[in-house]
Amino acid sequence: MRNCLWRQFFHLNMKQNGPFRKRILLVEGNPRLREAIRLLLYIEGHTVTEAENGRRACLLYTPGDFDLVITDYAMPQMKGDELARTLKCLVPTQPILMITSEVQISSSDTPVDALLQSPFKMAELRRIVASLLSSERLNVPRFQGCGAGLSTPVE
Repeated sequence: MRNCLWRQFFHLNMKQNGPFRKRILLVEGNPRLREAIRLLLYIEGHTVTEAENGRRACLLYTPGDFDLVITDYAMPQMKGDELARTLKCLVPTQPILMITSEVQISSSDTPVDALLQSPFKMAELRRIVASLLSSERLNVPRFQGCGAGLSTPVE
């Protein structure tokens, strides 16, 4: 009986076919936290692509494919601020949310649009994600500068 109620709740809260469906790249080294965030975003109706570190995220990232990037700060191989700089170099308007437990980091130190201090409540994450996704920015790739390799801009 309880399982049936969960399914009803789950399906009633899905917004898969509406204008709410967004594409999110989730970069988190902790598998449990990544799963919890993925589930929350899925329940909200979003499509989630997961990466366990910054290098994997770079391989999965294609300019214009994601409406939001959520990244952890403390990851092996590539820190979240390095990933954010790389992605902002490719797409300056790419919304990026960084989750961090580091006390000394501020949003002015990193090229992110929002900073979420860990530990956090899922309601706070939902609020920030909704805020970042509600802004009507075009995620248009920048092909000049940053070593993208094109000699002329794309129009």
